Amino acid sequence: MQHSATDISAILAKADIKPSVQRIAVLRYLLENRCHPTVDDIYRSLSVEMPSLSRTTVYNTLWLLAERGAILSLDIERGNTHFDYAECPHAHFRCNKCGAIYDIPLTHTCVGLSDARFHVDSINVYYTGTCKKCFNPNSKIKIQNNQH
Repeated sequence: MQHSATDISAILAKADIKPSVQRIAVLRYLLENRCHPTVDDIYRSLSVEMPSLSRTTVYNTLWLLAERGAILSLDIERGNTHFDYAECPHAHFRCNKCGAIYDIPLTHTCVGLSDARFHVDSINVYYTGTCKKCFNPNSKIKIQNNQH
């Protein structure tokens, strides 16, 4: 789905971020590529059409968007932060074999924190395992027995 610069500028304005050509391009990429990309994924894709774009600009834009709540930063994979535009709260599943990250609908927005001492800004729910494409039911699965 194509998103206009006006639509993207409205998302930026809601997060109190001044629009720029680079910020609009990065956010547009996230809106149109729901693949949970990394900084490098976005930079490689956008630098083809925007040769003056720097990796640092992509990095700074993503972190600004994440800090202002316009996007999610996902630390689901050691050493690589992934980014996601989230219109509604959801969890994430990462396949340990192929590395794919999937959105999982959340049925509850509260995960047991009802303490008046805290104000919750965000909830991150991550699952890891093997996706349906990689799972081979004929392979022997080791199940650890935690009996003492």
